[in-house]
Amino acid sequence: MIRQTAYSYTTLRYVHDVVTGEFVNVGVVLFAPATGAFKYKVRTTVGRLKGVFPDIDRASFGAAMQAMRRGFEQIAREQHNSGFLGSQDDAAAVARKAVTPDDSALQLAPCGTGLTEDPDRTLNQLYDRLVARYDVRHRQCRSDEDVWRPVRQQLAARNLADRLQATAIRGTVDDIVFPHAWKNGQWRVYEPISFDLADADGIKAKARERLGHLSAVVADGAAEPFKAHFIVGAPQNQALMGAFQTAIAILQQAPNHPAVFQEHQIDVLVAQIEDEVRAHIAERKVATT
Repeated sequence: MIRQTAYSYTTLRYVHDVVTGEFVNVGVVLFAPATGAFKYKVRTTVGRLKGVFPDIDRASFGAAMQAMRRGFEQIAREQHNSGFLGSQDDAAAVARKAVTPDDSALQLAPCGTGLTEDPDRTLNQLYDRLVARYDVRHRQCRSDEDVWRPVRQQLAARNLADRLQATAIRGTVDDIVFPHAWKNGQWRVYEPISFDLADADGIKAKARERLGHLSAVVADGAAEPFKAHFIVGAPQNQALMGAFQTAIAILQQAPNHPAVFQEHQIDVLVAQIEDEVRAHIAERKVATT
């Protein structure tokens, strides 16, 4: 039978403003006096604190946490060398050797207690529940430029990247700027659009915004004819693929019938650009001879 041992624990709080008393938990300390086990787990980065306290001083917070970790490491070494076996102290009393009561930024909460069979596992559970529970797992969303990058690389490999330039398609009242375009009788314009966004509403809103702008310029009477090509990047979250397909359908409603290419169709798009550019160059050579 696995023996359970009593433990106490305390949370380490970062108090941003001592006047308001607002704080965020940044660590957990566990102490089991029967075995002398002293365990701790603390944040190593600012984490969600920046979202809660936008004006937090990263350098000062980092320095305070580093000093506190050094203190905990010293306590752990002392425990290893002399031990706290049978100590009457609780987790806060032991941790206070590293976190002084007059520290206005890092403070210890009142202790809780429990029984554990595995102090390390219990420490991780306490940390997840008391410190990391409300962390937002930030995922880096891809930008429009990220979607265009493989297109640019393939064009560069074919010595075609310099053929494309930014151009503005002008209407009577408004105009729309395309970042990549070339002219062959009419403008052929290309625009990457990343739909790697956080939610379905954002994906659809971005598509509708582009449709509205494009439709307004066409209806307004574009000064020059043009053919639009959109290269669309899918969301990384598979749960948003339905919204992504809706966004494509929205773009396809534009009055000038733009071509929409997904990222797995980039080879087809680049081959099409190359064929059209080479044909245009050949026609000009024939015309000048």
